[in-house]
Amino acid sequence: MANLSLFESIRGALAPVANALNEEGASAYQRTPEGALALYAATGCLNATFYATDEAQLATVLMLAAQVSPGFVARTAVYARETMHIKDMPALLLATLSTRDPDLFTAAFPRVVTNGRMLRNVVQILRSGRVGRKSLGSRPKRLVQQWIAHASTDALINAAIGQQPSLADVIRMVHPKPADAEREALYAWIVGRPYREEALPPKLRAFEAFKRDPSGELPDLPFQYYTSLPLGRQHWTTLARKASWQTLRMGLNTFARNGVWDDAGVVAEIAARLRDPEAISGARVFPYQLLMAFQAAAVSMPVAITEALQDAMEIATRRVPTIAGNVAVAVDVSGSMSSPVTGFRRGSTSAARCVDVAALVAATLLRTNPQARVLPFDTEVRDVQLNPRDSVMTQARQLAALCGGGTSVSAPIASLNRDRAMVDLVVLVSDNESWRDTRGGATQTMREWGRLKARCPQARLVCIDLQPCATSQTVEREDVLHVGGFNDAVFELLAGQAAGNASPARWVERIASIEL
Repeated sequence: MANLSLFESIRGALAPVANALNEEGASAYQRTPEGALALYAATGCLNATFYATDEAQLATVLMLAAQVSPGFVARTAVYARETMHIKDMPALLLATLSTRDPDLFTAAFPRVVTNGRMLRNVVQILRSGRVGRKSLGSRPKRLVQQWIAHASTDALINAAIGQQPSLADVIRMVHPKPADAEREALYAWIVGRPYREEALPPKLRAFEAFKRDPSGELPDLPFQYYTSLPLGRQHWTTLARKASWQTLRMGLNTFARNGVWDDAGVVAEIAARLRDPEAISGARVFPYQLLMAFQAAAVSMPVAITEALQDAMEIATRRVPTIAGNVAVAVDVSGSMSSPVTGFRRGSTSAARCVDVAALVAATLLRTNPQARVLPFDTEVRDVQLNPRDSVMTQARQLAALCGGGTSVSAPIASLNRDRAMVDLVVLVSDNESWRDTRGGATQTMREWGRLKARCPQARLVCIDLQPCATSQTVEREDVLHVGGFNDAVFELLAGQAAGNASPARWVERIASIEL
């Protein structure tokens, strides 16, 4: 008799044969160039990741951009900036268009370059020589001049924070023509040339006066302008009250060290700001940023502040849809998921790991779908008991604590098959680098999915990828959706897939339909 372990009858549709190898050298499916570019744009950080150096990631993005139409590159850049709120990747994609399609570069420029940080990013990339040029060129130079000329005083003051290049460097490159005496003085102040103080914008005049005599009122300028000045507790309290929501989140421990939380009234005021729904929405905060702020909070942090961060998390994730039917959420907790979600960069590596973000996806889905089955996995499904009534913060930390081990992306689906579980939607959150379940032919994940579909023909699978990768363990089709990143856009696509609206909600098609 033939070997039954090799020749058992396959239930369900025949799984497609793998046509690529992943970073671990295991069987996988090659993404389309459009799908791969979309994933790199949504999750790529141009920093070293667990499986790729920053140089390898840059080379892959440039290769993929060359393989797709300039129009798709432009739309992907706009999507990455406007929907995913990413900085470096849309700047890179925009820069590639400067030599490939100047008209599309012009059309996409104002939608990608939305602030001074993005302007400096684009200029840096254009002058690096990595996209085919080492100078700005006439059209990019004109667009940069126009951005500076039309930017508000506050926008330029904010843009003057940061280096390599600084806004001063950019102004020296493009020589914007000042429209009036105030703008002339502002440019000179930024560049470090002599200026007439009386011609400066009012808040800069006040700042120069404050530097000479810090006993006066603190001018309304960004937090970073004051970090090198000798400030007292009252000054720090004023900064906390005036700080933007994101600056406030990032500066909680700094404010603690400078006595801001000694005043109970200030604590109550700041806690109210942290949990304000409109402020949270306007800040475009990523849930993992809230998790990191919560975990980094000093032991001495007032309870009211840490509770406000937990409330902010509930608010930031409340748009997660309620999904009808039986839902299973598979969370990759393997060793590679311990890498920083935005990659390694000397001096600025994020404390947020891929596993933290994956755990947040599961915890937020469990918040609105308390009957969902959560399956943390590495080479097998790990045992965990979650209380749906716990906060998103608590559940995410409980799941992330399981991190370690090899990777078998098929494990959670195999577990559902062993239990003969009836499911309508499986959400798989992973970096997609499966290697312990590989063998010839189709990937084991697609084999297991075929078995599940034979039992639950209505079931759908959403694969949420957290790292840039040119391959996948599943083939995208009507019942399988690929999407990258973690914000409201991901959950909107997930809701459409759960409702059976697969065709209108396809990720790449949504990007391709963006109007320029």
